[in-house]
Amino acid sequence: MPHFPETPKSLLVQAAKRTTKQYSARPTPDELAANRRARVGREDLEGPHPSALGVDAVDSGAAHADPRQADPSEPGPGQRWSTWRSVAKGQRGPDPVPGWVVTRDAALDTELGILKTGKEADAFLLERAVPPGGVTPSDRGPDGGLPAGDAPSDQAERCLLVAKRYRSLEHGQFHRGTEYTEGRRTRRTRDQRAMEDRKSAWGRAVSATQWADAEFVALRDLWSAGAPVPYPVQIDGTEVLMEFIGTEVSDEAGRVQAVAAPRLTRERPSDDLLESYWEQLTGGMGVLARLGFAHGDLSPYNILADGERLVIIDLPQVVDLASNPFASEVLLRDCRTVCAWFTARGLDVDADALFADLLAQAF
Repeated sequence: MPHFPETPKSLLVQAAKRTTKQYSARPTPDELAANRRARVGREDLEGPHPSALGVDAVDSGAAHADPRQADPSEPGPGQRWSTWRSVAKGQRGPDPVPGWVVTRDAALDTELGILKTGKEADAFLLERAVPPGGVTPSDRGPDGGLPAGDAPSDQAERCLLVAKRYRSLEHGQFHRGTEYTEGRRTRRTRDQRAMEDRKSAWGRAVSATQWADAEFVALRDLWSAGAPVPYPVQIDGTEVLMEFIGTEVSDEAGRVQAVAAPRLTRERPSDDLLESYWEQLTGGMGVLARLGFAHGDLSPYNILADGERLVIIDLPQVVDLASNPFASEVLLRDCRTVCAWFTARGLDVDADALFADLLAQAF
């Protein structure tokens, strides 16, 4: 996986009022904790609701220094060239690729801040952008010209992504892996044997990529089937890039800030919206079941409320309903967890009935 270049600690952003954002490739745990308190302080891709913008929002690329003033031949601190074309086609999101995804080689990936720290991975906000007139040598053909559609534009191209980076097992805190990975197999038997050997360094590395692979494959299949999940842009080693769910708003100073959609657990929807949320959620769980999956950790903390729509996130622990001996138990737990939230808000739902319906759709 391409890494961001190392940056002196003095360049780390410590206050929201700075206009030029630069980040190190990998903050230390102490720096991560301080950064979360000073900047975002939210979990599970959560941010303040657009109607209540606060200092927890993360500045978007509009707050950066003008990229045309920098050396266009080299990425700046906290940047790298886009990795879109450096990964194999099978490691990119499903076709058709949405029009908002920036795919040009001239694009730069710039880290804007941390969104979430989790048990097995950290999620960062990433801007992939092409400055006005931006061109790299790889954009040009053999004759020095630009392919159709790749000509420089007076308008910058940009999109916001979530970069979810999985830790190695020795640095993770997630210890319930067996319940979810039972029945999973790798393509190479050598890797499978290494994973089963707890003393194997190679096995630990393969296990780390297995979580990233599982989430990317699940997102890809679910997106193609019409489930309410973020679009998976690409996977590169243990890094999964996916659609940022949220909005961009301007504060009183005119700065544009990215605001992640809040988790469902924070919402107090009206009766009509509550019913709509229930229909969307059960529809998404039905798509999972028909594809042979259970989410495995579904709760209001892993569901984003993006206005009137729900988006299901965090799918590395998806469970195979056919091969995993714990599948029924895991699916029933998902049903009971989400039904408890809706019941507490006055909607008459039945976890056992939902469980039976999902099993019927799966088999």
